[in-house]
Amino acid sequence: MRHKLVLLSAAIAVAGLLVLAPRSVPLISAAQAACDPGTRLDKTTVEQVRDRLIKAGYKNPLHLRKGCDNTWHGTAMKGGQQINVAVTTDGHVVEEGD
Repeated sequence: MRHKLVLLSAAIAVAGLLVLAPRSVPLISAAQAACDPGTRLDKTTVEQVRDRLIKAGYKNPLHLRKGCDNTWHGTAMKGGQQINVAVTTDGHVVEEGD
C-alpha cells in the first residue's frame, strides 16, 4: 500500500509540473535561427529546390539549406564531379565557387 502511495504521489507531482510548463514554444527553423530578427523567409521547400536542380541537369542534390536571403545552397553532381550550387529566389541555378 505504501508503494502505491509513493507512485501516486510521484505521478501527481509530474502532472503538476506539466501543468505549470509553458504551453507552447514557438518553433523556428534552422534558417530562421541564424537570421536577424524580422527577416522574412519564403515558403520554398527542399523538395522544390531538389526538383529544380534535377531539371537543370544536376544529380544527387545534397546538403540543401536555405540562407537568410532565401537562396538555397548545397551540393550536386554534374559531369561526374560534386559541385557547390545555389538556387536563387527567382529559381535560377548557379554554381558557387570555393
